[in-house]
Amino acid sequence: MLEEVSPLSPPNAQCPISKTQLLLHLVPIIGFFPSLWTLYRGQGSREQLAISRLSITLALTWLLGYLLLATGAATSDFFPLRLFILNSFLTSGYFLVSVWLILRLMQGKSGRLPGFSNLAERVFGKYLS
Repeated sequence: MLEEVSPLSPPNAQCPISKTQLLLHLVPIIGFFPSLWTLYRGQGSREQLAISRLSITLALTWLLGYLLLATGAATSDFFPLRLFILNSFLTSGYFLVSVWLILRLMQGKSGRLPGFSNLAERVFGKYLS
């Protein structure tokens, strides 16, 4: 089932990536690790690298927001319940966006988010690709 790379193709050309591997990169929290590994190696299709950057950006944004809201709730005397509720909305939003992106990829549509994809390209395009 593996395709051979022809001698005329570029040296870093690889077999086409399966849709399952792309979907794995978008699984909330767990997909962060294969995405980081893909960007660290710098190998993969253009689509796989873009999905990896987006996955890492979403996960790190969620983690930063989660930690800031949890710290604020733990140290606040006035409105910790509101911060915990906001924290749960943030977490639910992260999971829903990830599931929405997975469904879009399964339908064959683009896996881009207007704000986050551009941010991911600017930040992680420099350092991890």
